[in-house]
Amino acid sequence: MAQVSPLPNQPNPSAQSPSGANDSTPGVDPAAAPSPAPTPILPVKAPASRYFRSIEQPPIASGYFPVLNLSAGYSVTDLAIPSSGRVALTGMDVSLASDGGRRIGAKLDLSYAYASNVFNSRRPADVLSYLIGPTFSLWSGSSLSTSVHMLAGGARVAGPFLSASGGLTTGYVHYPALDVGGSAEYRLSRAFGFRVTIDCLRTHFFNSSGAIRGQNDLRVVNSIVYYLGEPVRPRHSAE
Repeated sequence: MAQVSPLPNQPNPSAQSPSGANDSTPGVDPAAAPSPAPTPILPVKAPASRYFRSIEQPPIASGYFPVLNLSAGYSVTDLAIPSSGRVALTGMDVSLASDGGRRIGAKLDLSYAYASNVFNSRRPADVLSYLIGPTFSLWSGSSLSTSVHMLAGGARVAGPFLSASGGLTTGYVHYPALDVGGSAEYRLSRAFGFRVTIDCLRTHFFNSSGAIRGQNDLRVVNSIVYYLGEPVRPRHSAE
């Protein structure tokens, strides 16, 4: 019998694999592209809240902010009346000071002193002063601190004075005033302290001829201090 040879464009059946010899491994499609590697899922960082600071951020450096302290106490004023002598007056002193945590602060001082019987004349004398100005810290320890101040404002001085004829005349003078002094302060607790202040108060009053002259008055104030806040500053301590 004659055998017909396959045409050139037909596959040779003898070259094909037998149906029984099928491999269990599926074939790879060359037209299919390899799948990309899966992208790892990273944790999402929540935006920083406006009310909370992130822990990863550096801590905020401590700064300086002004705090107030209020003092009130008993004052003794040695009033120098020109051409007449000196008179001791007692009264009350109230001050409000601002401490910014640095060497320089500010102070507002109100004082009133009174004497009922001047030169045995049964006539009173009084001094009302209102002053404001800077303060300068000299030493600031954990318990004891010292400072100086230079204040300016006004003072009203009223009372009797000796006239040229030898009698007593009563009058008052309301003039600008200056004050230079210093304070020593002892810290009793976080809220209270005790302060001693010595001032040289420059006021004006009449002399025996009725002319207005300047005078230097000595004032000592013992007061209790109430702290309205804590200054942020390093305190110098003795080794």
